[in-house]
Amino acid sequence: MNTVRMATNSATGIDTRWETVQQIILPTEANVDTAPLYLDTGSALSVQLNTMDGSAFNDKASQSSFGSAKEIHAEDFRSRHSTSIRRGERVSFGSYFNAFPASYWRRWTSVQNIRLRIDTLGAGSVSVYKSNARGSLQHVDTKRVVDPGTTTFDLSLTPFGDGGWYWFDLVAASEDFVLESAQWQAPALGKPSGQITLEITTLNKPDFCLNNLRILAENPSSLENLKEVLVVDQGTKKVADEPGFDGVRAALQGKLRIIDQDNLGGSGGFARGMYEAVENGSDYVLLLDDDIVMEPESISRLLTFADRCKSPTIVGGHMFDLYNRTVLHTFGETVNPWRFQPDQPVAEQILGHDFVRSNLRQTPWLHRRVDVDYNGWWMSLIPTATIRDIGLSLPVFIKWDDAEYGLRAKAAGYPTVSMPGSAVWHVSWIDKDDLVGWQAYFHTRNRMIAALIHSPYEHGGRVVRESGYMDIKHLISMQYYTAMGRVQAMQDVLKGPEQLHAILSTKLPEIRAMASQYPDSQFRNDPDAFPGARMDKPPRHGQGFSAPSYLKLVPWAAKTIARQLSKPVLQSSKERPQAFVAHQDNKWWRMSQYDSAVVSNAEGTGASWYQRDPQKLRALLAESARLNAEILRHWPRLREQYRAALPELTSFESWKKTFEASSQKSQGD
Repeated sequence: MNTVRMATNSATGIDTRWETVQQIILPTEANVDTAPLYLDTGSALSVQLNTMDGSAFNDKASQSSFGSAKEIHAEDFRSRHSTSIRRGERVSFGSYFNAFPASYWRRWTSVQNIRLRIDTLGAGSVSVYKSNARGSLQHVDTKRVVDPGTTTFDLSLTPFGDGGWYWFDLVAASEDFVLESAQWQAPALGKPSGQITLEITTLNKPDFCLNNLRILAENPSSLENLKEVLVVDQGTKKVADEPGFDGVRAALQGKLRIIDQDNLGGSGGFARGMYEAVENGSDYVLLLDDDIVMEPESISRLLTFADRCKSPTIVGGHMFDLYNRTVLHTFGETVNPWRFQPDQPVAEQILGHDFVRSNLRQTPWLHRRVDVDYNGWWMSLIPTATIRDIGLSLPVFIKWDDAEYGLRAKAAGYPTVSMPGSAVWHVSWIDKDDLVGWQAYFHTRNRMIAALIHSPYEHGGRVVRESGYMDIKHLISMQYYTAMGRVQAMQDVLKGPEQLHAILSTKLPEIRAMASQYPDSQFRNDPDAFPGARMDKPPRHGQGFSAPSYLKLVPWAAKTIARQLSKPVLQSSKERPQAFVAHQDNKWWRMSQYDSAVVSNAEGTGASWYQRDPQKLRALLAESARLNAEILRHWPRLREQYRAALPELTSFESWKKTFEASSQKSQGD
């Protein structure tokens, strides 16, 4: 892909060697529903701005709508890089995957000028546009094309201090106009591209994993700079046993290696990838989740950007919804230092933005450069120079490993960039509920540990206070298994950092073993497995339950807890649930009003019977209050312990011992 061409700069008259850093791509036949991410057939309009002060009008009628776009004709896609524009029609490449994120290149790389090279057949026109950080569209240049050939534009990155993109539109004349290929180019580096170890951590998702290996095999250009394709298989359903594996392995040109190890969680799998990338001499490790579908072009885009960064930089891809493929999860994330929770760096950002409803040119906040603290490890390219300096992942199994690493890297002078135009499709958080059940232990413990290491506040800001609030919400919602996991998490935080490696492979079985003690964690697939629902006493005045107002929250909570502790559970509520509650209606203020209810899970595959138990509530509430108070009281001491232990916890030596203790042996290609 990184074709180098010699050309004369029209402005300076100096010969320059240009290298492709981003080429125009189109969706595959199997993914035509993602076409709005690749091209835009709507009008070339942007947000309307006040010409006096640059503010945006709030009148929705003044803003363009993607609904005016013409139909996208899948049959016009000639290949992954070529398409036809029908006579008299306009197609814009001002789209997520094909516009050039100029502000990111200006901020983080040493590149000052780029070249757009377009190869076409037929007659038409090529218009180049740019935007600023406010999302205002600006015409740059237009060239008429009559004969088959190449059209180039030399473009400066100087105006893109706070945001903005470049893109181009093609307009066909009286006959079809064919885009054969197009590339965004930068001056050549003068040295070979970096080498990547691509690593996938997998647990019992062999079909997903094999599919991504197949995508790599079917896109040979993506393999060019891969030193090794490494699968860390921590499950019992092995990728190597999947039908078709041998053929895919052969197509990967001898670059595939599988390591079988015990289930050390995401942090254990990704740490293994980091470790092996350093050991084999790679310049980068590219970490990938197993339950994704990758856009293979993202690999070369991350690499060409990282190779040109001013200093070693972690470069990550975005995440789209696997089951609603034009929906973007987030454009970039930071960690709120006071609450120590993931946060949006730009207030206007929308979690779950759908590019069908509003494409790039019609969405102002997408044009502002977003600077982040970390990038999710669904797709993250990490320089091995960074790993050698700050170590491997924190041994926390799952949750907060990627955020903690990003904060640690930032503190050491290694920034993270969430790079537009590079992405995977991943199962959405909407289809998961990882704040309840066995994962609650890891969320609670790891957030506390990350805050102890990185919070700038003397006692961690709101972390401990919010922990107490969450405990109460789960308890009055009859989620006793979740509350017990959170209690164990705080107990383990107080035990200190020395045990983290030792419990890496044992804690999950321990947490899951508790499930049999709690009805709220025992799922049934068949709705008829539960007795029919009935309430002995109907709601007051026939009204449903509603959330308390902020002003009434404290007295409401005190009254609710007192009632749940003192009021006996009716025998009828033990024999049958009072209601069936859909997952989206499972809110703490609603569940607190029941003595028992059957609640469906986020995946829609089953339901469990929540049952109020005053004895469990009393014991867990008291222990939660005690532990939160103890953590708050000892925060300065714990902070020093975890910070002092961090280099050892994340060292190559500590992780090597953990890998060697893993009971399974590595399997070579």
